Amino acid sequence: MVAALLAAVSCTSAFRSGGTLFARRLASPRAAIAIASLVTSDVATVTYSLRPDLSSRASSYGENAERLIESLPFDVGDVSFVVGGGTYLEGLHATVGQMAVGETRTDVSIDAGAGEYNDGGVAVLPSEQAPQGLKAGMAVMLSVGGQQVQATVTELTEESMTLDTNPPLAGCRLLLDVTLHALEPPSAFERATFAGGCFWGLELAYQREPGVVGTAVGYTQGDTDSPTYEEVCSGATGHTEAVRVVFDPKRVSYERLCELLVERLADNVYLLNQVGNDRGTQYRHGMYPESEAQAAVARRVLDALGEHKTLGPVQTEVVAATGFWPAEDYHMQYLQKGGQNAKKKAEETIRCYG
Repeated sequence: MVAALLAAVSCTSAFRSGGTLFARRLASPRAAIAIASLVTSDVATVTYSLRPDLSSRASSYGENAERLIESLPFDVGDVSFVVGGGTYLEGLHATVGQMAVGETRTDVSIDAGAGEYNDGGVAVLPSEQAPQGLKAGMAVMLSVGGQQVQATVTELTEESMTLDTNPPLAGCRLLLDVTLHALEPPSAFERATFAGGCFWGLELAYQREPGVVGTAVGYTQGDTDSPTYEEVCSGATGHTEAVRVVFDPKRVSYERLCELLVERLADNVYLLNQVGNDRGTQYRHGMYPESEAQAAVARRVLDALGEHKTLGPVQTEVVAATGFWPAEDYHMQYLQKGGQNAKKKAEETIRCYG
């Protein structure tokens, strides 16, 4: 059961533009999609739309139900993605995986990505515990068993306040309309691997880049096969945290992807085995080309930086790609699951936490 209300209150509406609150609550295991191989999976190009399925708990939002769609942290409309590769709702992946090119499906009811609704996650507390200025629709933090849990104020009266710790989309379903325009093999796309310190923030940066159709975080350049996160974090395996990117070369160049890494690193390009406060060989930064053409571009981008007047030469390595071992599922698109905006061309500052 929910414990006492903390003093700190977020003055963010539960329906805030961009969906930060809504999407942050999508981090439950039910929202995780097993990441398919970014080597063998086809890439789908679709036009799709979503609307609330009012036969589900979405109806409880009444006239605000349509705003559920606005809260989603990914693009809705014309998109391309690696089938089974995350970012979008699992129901979209599953539906497209059963379609033929040119086919349209309508009114497909899919899970909104937050799992079932738990009635035990609702608590009614005396209104005297409410901080000044609290209103229905705000987000608050609760102390539950020594842990901080986010809740939404669903009702506030003179006598009591009702707090709901369920993700706002829990128990909701959405109606999907989708047309499959193309299903292309992996050979129509290119692949690139980059390391830039903690892989969470770097992956989100690449998710936002137009022309990128798939991402996965993992471990590369190490001495052992299939390492675990804990083994890599020890610094003893020789791996570095990395992001594998599948991209459409007709829409984005490998050079642009290299430049994006440099933008993310800023002056960290001149630091050896370090990005910000993350230190060690497991956080070293690099470009890992899969062809001589990619290697030439990577070297050109880094050579253009020159030496720093106090930090010295660039330390970002350019080493031929070797094995890439996907990280554990909970790491995949971690920041998007935590509510950060993964839409193409999104400009919000990337925070390297959920």
